[in-house]
Amino acid sequence: MEKIKILVVDDESRMRKLVRDFLVREDYEVLEAGDGEAALDIFYKEKNIALLILDVMMPKLNGWEVCREIRETSKVPIIMLTAKGDEEDELTGFDLGVDEYISKPFSPKILVARVGAILRRSGKTEEGNILSMGGIVIDRTAHTVTVDGRQIDLSFKEFELLTYFLENEGIALSREKILNHVWNYDYFGDARTIDTHVKKLRAKIGEKGEYIKTIWGMGYKFEVE
Repeated sequence: MEKIKILVVDDESRMRKLVRDFLVREDYEVLEAGDGEAALDIFYKEKNIALLILDVMMPKLNGWEVCREIRETSKVPIIMLTAKGDEEDELTGFDLGVDEYISKPFSPKILVARVGAILRRSGKTEEGNILSMGGIVIDRTAHTVTVDGRQIDLSFKEFELLTYFLENEGIALSREKILNHVWNYDYFGDARTIDTHVKKLRAKIGEKGEYIKTIWGMGYKFEVE
């Protein structure tokens, strides 16, 4: 099977090497570019790149400019890297169609986990249509959930929420991040709606509800013990 191609774009060679080494360990094929112009050249030449990891601050063309041009012709998943922790920058990224936004310094393991989650969500991996963890099996194509072989009836948002939890197993998720990904920015109400959905979801999946851990003051983490 052909390896999944990921393009890593950063003007710091040490950062590219760090990210590349962690991705190669997971059997991805990694291409590299040191500036925005080179990134676009590689992207248009290769055609079958599955995901981009883009630094914001780069020479020639910055990450926003690269993202904007790519989004004119492609919906390829994009993860933005930035040294800034500016909320305005993050909102700019999502407005441009960025799939994930990670501030430097970051854990390479977390980055790799995000890459895997996005690729599964976009159907780029063979296992993309089936998620299985701790006795919970989600079939995206059939839109069904089974717990220890027993089918569970979930609402659309409960299904999306459980899917997002499994995709990010072991990763702490803020309420804001859950809203952004599960409600896709089309919900402007109280973030406590997540707590209501989590409560219903826990009840429906029974003892497996213990896998959804509450992180007080922040959000939730799905973790199979």
